[in-house]
Amino acid sequence: MGKYINPFLDFSFKRLFGQEASKELLIDFLNILLEGERKVEDITFMDKEIPAESWEGRMAIFDILCREKDGTYFIVEMQNSNQFYFFDRALFYLCRMISSQGQKGGDWMFEICPVYGIYFLNFRLPGLNKLRTDVILADRDTGLQIDGRLRQIFISLPHFELTADECKTDFERWIYLFKYMDTLERIPFETKKATFRKLLKAAEIESLNSGDRRRYDKMLKDYRDYVNTVEYAKVEGIEIGMEKGIEKGKLEGKLEGIKAVAFRLKKSGVSLNLIMQTTGLSPEEIKRL
Repeated sequence: MGKYINPFLDFSFKRLFGQEASKELLIDFLNILLEGERKVEDITFMDKEIPAESWEGRMAIFDILCREKDGTYFIVEMQNSNQFYFFDRALFYLCRMISSQGQKGGDWMFEICPVYGIYFLNFRLPGLNKLRTDVILADRDTGLQIDGRLRQIFISLPHFELTADECKTDFERWIYLFKYMDTLERIPFETKKATFRKLLKAAEIESLNSGDRRRYDKMLKDYRDYVNTVEYAKVEGIEIGMEKGIEKGKLEGKLEGIKAVAFRLKKSGVSLNLIMQTTGLSPEEIKRL
């Protein structure tokens, strides 16, 4: 095991970015990410669970939800695998934070605060062959931004391939530390920015108390099992899907491949929620496998 925690785990991600003790780290990253656009002075962490707008609606649950003192909301999430309707869910979450600002009564004039969605992705986005993708509301013909109150930033980590010596900006250094954190043996860039020393200090495995260490070790084991199972299931699922595709058509073959992946994950003890996220199948479909 390395010296620093794996930041792709839910426990680790929230330890580094989602608690009061590490608030300075998140503020620094946001300012580097949004350099030239805005300056974040302070943030307040909020309840990550937003109730449904109606009894039959869906609750929104974020990894990290915080608010700047000027009212701007930041949704910060870590996503380890792609899933059906991923962009739909990301947009739905942003819209929920916009709609939640509505006020009853005739005096409200529809004034809303900006909402930023920032997503660390441990996979490649289909059709977007780059590290960072910024989504804004803009005129289609001119590219002119019409409104800055709805922003999405997707950071696809597999596209980052720079070495430590090749990193020239603080954004590149941040991404390098995040992607390779659990493999580092020493602190790079320590002369460049004090925040980097604080980041890796918070990430030291030895700094975990006994309870957090047990929790981290279990989540790390589950994560590794999950990754290995998904990779194996993908190979077998693709093979089955290709065979079925020849026999029954591409669409049916793809569905058979997805079900094969779900079956392998279920057999390996992966949770129902993770199987749903990975395959897009409903709980009923998974239970029937």
